[in-house]
Amino acid sequence: MPDKQVIMDVRHLTKWFPIKRGLALKTVGNVKAVDDVSFQVYEGETLGLVGESGCGKTTLVRSMLRLIEPTGGEIFYKGEDFRKLDKKELKGKRKDVQIVFQDPFGSLHPKMRIRTILEEPLIINHYGDKEARMARVKELMRLVDLKEEQLDRYPHEFSGGQRQRIVIARALATNPGFVVCDEPVSALDVSVRSQILNLLKDLQRDLNLTYLFISHDLSVIEYICDRVVVMYLGKVVELASSDQLFAAPMHPYTQALLSAVPQVRPSGKVEKISLEGDIPSPANPPSGCYFHGRCRYCTEECRTKAPKLRDLGDGHLVACHRYNAE
Repeated sequence: MPDKQVIMDVRHLTKWFPIKRGLALKTVGNVKAVDDVSFQVYEGETLGLVGESGCGKTTLVRSMLRLIEPTGGEIFYKGEDFRKLDKKELKGKRKDVQIVFQDPFGSLHPKMRIRTILEEPLIINHYGDKEARMARVKELMRLVDLKEEQLDRYPHEFSGGQRQRIVIARALATNPGFVVCDEPVSALDVSVRSQILNLLKDLQRDLNLTYLFISHDLSVIEYICDRVVVMYLGKVVELASSDQLFAAPMHPYTQALLSAVPQVRPSGKVEKISLEGDIPSPANPPSGCYFHGRCRYCTEECRTKAPKLRDLGDGHLVACHRYNAE
């Protein structure tokens, strides 16, 4: 997307959690939750982030937003170095970078009315007077297709889909340009998912939003995302447009993920790829390619040399020795 402005630029981001043992709590190793990850998010797009549970998706996002401090790497938001901002400067940027959490009930205060929940970010960011804030709160309710009469209710009085609409409204309260959606529909009934996904697409179009969308549901990713990042054990193994990835996945791990997606009416016979063994521990990752122990194409080079992420054309990036011939 060369004609689009880069909103978020992540370069060689790492997040390691120290392993401490003994009475002196000596550091004896590190859990490499995010290991040298780089990608860009363009204005107005939806970038998907997929991978098995425990691959580092949520840790990556929390590190990007500095909800936890990264171990290394660089993060640029609209050209500004996010890691060099002090607490006061970072607080000023929070209103432009928001997050929609996975569990709508767990992310809403059970003893606060919806009116107060939606007004709170406006108060924190010094948005107008009481009258202006209430006007904004009512506007947010209309944006997510809820009624003003529901403002005095508590979270438990709403359905799961309605609660997620409230979470989305709260994220939009400060007019952000970049919104992280951390598995926003995984806790919802299947019948409600499409409604929330369509709402997110409508809001993106109307408000010119940019999304980073995390999910393990590949059918959701295919529907809503423009480009997709595939992670395995804290590393990016493939990055491509949604059309490229679902039509011709190139990394063996991506191929295995897509082969597991149920086909209601398959146009042809789909090869089911079974991955042998368990995911290695991020505290003790294997040498070479992290995926080599489960890969059917594994060679000696895979066991000893880590592959680089390379562009195979049209922005399709793959980290696999099968395509890395000089």
